[in-house]
Amino acid sequence: MNTEHNKGYNAFKISENWEKQSQQLKKQFSQLKDSDLVLDKGKEDELLERIGNKLSKNREEVIKILNDTQFS
Repeated sequence: MNTEHNKGYNAFKISENWEKQSQQLKKQFSQLKDSDLVLDKGKEDELLERIGNKLSKNREEVIKILNDTQFS
């Protein structure tokens, strides 16, 4: 496993109140639907990929968006 490649991903943590955060994301990005924001335990990478695909963003951009909505 290439640990250098994965180092930047440690900055991302799902909010404890994901339901509230996902509602904020839906308001901010109308193209996101409930099904895009389903968070299954242990499948955070899939969530990031779904959001990235819908928003045409890379992983780092999605993490920044999620981190920004956590603190707004």
